[in-house]
Amino acid sequence: MIEDKDVRVERRETKEDRGLVASTFIKYTAYLVIFFGIIWFIISYLLPMFQ
Repeated sequence: MIEDKDVRVERRETKEDRGLVASTFIKYTAYLVIFFGIIWFIISYLLPMFQ
């Protein structure tokens, strides 16, 4: 007897573009540096003006 088998092959491709990952990391690091720079400016210069 011949049995028909339904075989499904699932292939997953992972795309890793290291250049894209690195540029995204640099972008968000720059955002954090700018954010903490603004916070530092507010704490160091603007808050003492109101005291």
